[in-house]
Amino acid sequence: MKSNFLFFLYFVMFFTTTIFAQTKVSGVVLDKQNQPIPFATVVFKNSSEGIVANEDGLFYLESSKTYPVLLISSVGYSEREVTLDKLATYNMKIQLSGAESLNEVVIYTGKTSKKNNPALDILRKIWEKKRKNGLYLFNQYQLEKYEKIEFDLNSIDSAFMKSKLFNGMEFIFNKMDTSKITGKTYLPIFVNETLADVYGDLKLKKVKEKLKASKTSGFNGNQQILSFVKDLYSNYDIYDNYLTFFDKSFTSPLSKTGIDVYNYVLRDSAFIDKKWCYNIVFYPRRKNELTFKGDFWVNDSTYAIKKINLAVTKSANINWVKDIYLEQEFEVVSDSVFLLTKDYLMSDFALNKKEKSKGIYGKRTSYFRDHKFNIEKPTSFYKDEVNYMDPEVYNKSDEYWDDNRFENLSKDEIGVYKMLDTLQTVKRFKQIYSTVQVLASGFIQYGNFDYGPIFSTFGYNVVEGARLRVGGRTYFGTSDSWRLQGYTAYGFKDDKFKYGFSGKWMVDKKNRIILSGGNRRDIEQIGASLTTTYDILGRSFASSSVFSSGSNGKLTNINLSNVAVEMEPVKNLTFQTGFSYRTLESASPTFSLDYFTDIANGVTKSDVKQSEVSLQVEYTPKRKTIGFAVERENVDSPYTRFFVNYSHGFKGLLDSDFQYDKLQLYYKQPIIIGPLGRSNIIVEVGKTFGTVPLGLMSVIPGNQTFFTIENTFSNLNFYEFVSDQYATLQWNHNFSGRLFSRIPFMRKLNWREIVSVKGVYGTISDANRAVNASGLVYNAPEKGYWEYSAGIGNIFKLFRIDFAWRGNYLNVPDTNRFTVKGSFGFNF
Repeated sequence: MKSNFLFFLYFVMFFTTTIFAQTKVSGVVLDKQNQPIPFATVVFKNSSEGIVANEDGLFYLESSKTYPVLLISSVGYSEREVTLDKLATYNMKIQLSGAESLNEVVIYTGKTSKKNNPALDILRKIWEKKRKNGLYLFNQYQLEKYEKIEFDLNSIDSAFMKSKLFNGMEFIFNKMDTSKITGKTYLPIFVNETLADVYGDLKLKKVKEKLKASKTSGFNGNQQILSFVKDLYSNYDIYDNYLTFFDKSFTSPLSKTGIDVYNYVLRDSAFIDKKWCYNIVFYPRRKNELTFKGDFWVNDSTYAIKKINLAVTKSANINWVKDIYLEQEFEVVSDSVFLLTKDYLMSDFALNKKEKSKGIYGKRTSYFRDHKFNIEKPTSFYKDEVNYMDPEVYNKSDEYWDDNRFENLSKDEIGVYKMLDTLQTVKRFKQIYSTVQVLASGFIQYGNFDYGPIFSTFGYNVVEGARLRVGGRTYFGTSDSWRLQGYTAYGFKDDKFKYGFSGKWMVDKKNRIILSGGNRRDIEQIGASLTTTYDILGRSFASSSVFSSGSNGKLTNINLSNVAVEMEPVKNLTFQTGFSYRTLESASPTFSLDYFTDIANGVTKSDVKQSEVSLQVEYTPKRKTIGFAVERENVDSPYTRFFVNYSHGFKGLLDSDFQYDKLQLYYKQPIIIGPLGRSNIIVEVGKTFGTVPLGLMSVIPGNQTFFTIENTFSNLNFYEFVSDQYATLQWNHNFSGRLFSRIPFMRKLNWREIVSVKGVYGTISDANRAVNASGLVYNAPEKGYWEYSAGIGNIFKLFRIDFAWRGNYLNVPDTNRFTVKGSFGFNF
């Protein structure tokens, strides 16, 4: 049955290619020993249409024109011509023999030479002229942009189509197509189109994009899908030294460091659009690095790129992505100006990189037209909108799209839209979609109520024993102006109920003015974080200590109420002020928060009642968000974070116990160092002015779990160090496999190296020592505590293990000189 279906599929493909006069070929390039020849060049003869085979010698090439001859070549081998008897020829096995004559032709075998290589002479000219081409010739520019994002199921076969998963949805397979890049069948499941006007000022180094229209079909309104789509929107410039995709830096073939990373071969020269151009093929010198293979055409006078094709090599150390393919085309304006007119990006997401594995294509196609130059705009024009959304953008008629698309939809594409709209009404599809949404978000949706997060349902700690938690929130979509949420929990050991509830209301959408308030009565691990926030329903490490190293009974009963107002007058600059009242009391008979209430130290008190007002400022440049609701999702990309908090504690207000002032600062700076990976530098400083007890001190965050937790010290126990003024510095760096890729027997593991150093300095005033009646001996890191670690990430693509050592304070009893931590995560 399977063979009958494949025969039918090939018949349909042949029939289709005959009607539209297309040429399609696929196969593998081999040497005389039948070993694959990696990165061979495959082109249609007398054309500029071609491709570079992958590291296994496999290729697929498609053209809308009819070509009778295929040319195959590779450095160190004789060129071969293959006559194509049919318009569609698949699974070809093409053997190349070694080059017999070196007269008049320079042949490069293996790694190409860095001397006497004409391709490198051209490359150096590109470096000289790259800031004198295209948009860089003008101070300002503006243009119109049309973009289409599409997600497709790929590698669909008869067994897949017959799966019970698709019962009731068999009609969707009528809309299958074949990829012009890979030759695989695919089925669209999501389509988004946008129209926008783009403005740029190279003197101000500002770019603004004004969205005019947006249309989506498939998975409407899902935050996780929209976040993933927006991550594909990341722009790149092929002239830059590094191109960033999925938070990783790939070395551009036009980079000044490309000579050390790529082999270059001058393959051909020809007229393209009446411009004489050179064709240069490039492929990586080493495996497992973040590199491309492909070719580009470059003009012989301006040294501007006319066309470029790039494909990420399969050996590149990147997870869940089997292929990344990029294609850009440039048109000549005014005889010498080359402007980008088409940008195509395709990613093949799959669980593994095997050739026949099924996955999902993520495709972005952008077109640009109507360029205008040197029309200056005021600086205020480029100011980012904080929370602007025009509903009309998402409600354009079909007639509007027919009139304004850069290219008309084909009959098949129109059918895809109808199929996706119909799919939304199918019960089976809704069930599958809901299951995926629950796993991604952690919430189960019932109408306009979300139950969850389900992953917090069960917990354990030494005070509560086993703990059950249920909760939920309101949810009306990505533009909610208000939200209510809450939970209740029960501990079987202490036989007590806990709860928390909060509400938020965005009273001004333009400046994101949000009013919030709530109350929480629960058990908390104080000292899990230095920087103070008053998120009523924030994570409590007390309930997540199912797996912990050593006994931890230093938990606190907290009753916290808070009201606050925040606003975002400038994009990514947030101000918040609030008032809180909290009561703190030990939750364990083995732990005390007692303090003296008189000068003679004769009277003690076990609970702390505290009123506090705070002012917080947060600045997160380059942070990307999705949605316009009172709560937004962050796109998972690195961005700088600067946070300042000032707090004033009142004495006597609502029976409050202490008066003090506290100032805290947090700064995080991610640094992408090209192919060497990414560093994070984190600085935290703080000081408390006034006398405070243990419950209000700054506890240096330890980590008594088996898991890696950011901003904690792996070898410290809870409450091992406390202070009233402190400064911490952390540096961690992920090499992304750069070092392991140089070790032959480790290359295929795709492991990634992580190193880290952390340090903290702190002191305690005599007054704060004197008020302590808890029995806990105050220790401050006055000598400067530090620790260092080395880790291996990407084990089985999911697991990371870190080995951490103490740098000093080695003789402190009941502490760790060395520890091992682990973590799980889905990372590209």
